[in-house]
Amino acid sequence: MNNKEHWEKIYTTKTPQEVSWTQNIPQTSLELIGKYNLSKDANIIDVGGGDSLLVDHLLELGYTKLSVLDISEAAIKRAQKRLGSDAGKVTWIVSDITKFRPNTSYDLWHDRAVFHFLTEQSEIDTYVDLVRNNVSNLVIGTFSEDGPLKCSGLEITQYDETKITKTFHPTFKPLECFTVDHITPFDTTQNFIFARLTKSE
Repeated sequence: MNNKEHWEKIYTTKTPQEVSWTQNIPQTSLELIGKYNLSKDANIIDVGGGDSLLVDHLLELGYTKLSVLDISEAAIKRAQKRLGSDAGKVTWIVSDITKFRPNTSYDLWHDRAVFHFLTEQSEIDTYVDLVRNNVSNLVIGTFSEDGPLKCSGLEITQYDETKITKTFHPTFKPLECFTVDHITPFDTTQNFIFARLTKSE
């Protein structure tokens, strides 16, 4: 089973309450995005957004140029159904992140829990090149060194502040970096590290 088949199966067989990453209010992501003080027409993409509720909250906050990318078409369709008529306000992209070739640049790139699924150095390099060439500001959340070693049956790469900063250096400089516990829908704890970065001048 390849990556796309794996995630299509997840999103066609499990409800949001049956997967570990669900957040009713993605508080950390919202706070970090807000700290950039971007205009409401800033070009923002949520990578691996799936059927995350982040886009709902960003729409409520008045952002008008939102994109959601996910490898799973089923996840995108679930989000579109949930949003109803508001789904038309969002650009939806079905793509493997390592094969994504954007036709625009992004003022802000948000990724909670996609980057850590890249375990081959070639995949990581492709991702870093992608943001280097197309992104001004970066919010990224991955499993920390105190977090899980696997997610959804897949191996992941853990990060600490030094590793995540070094990975995006010198194109991006860190503005802040910290760990936070995510409580899953089944009341277990996953430790994430979040980094907020901006392009170096």
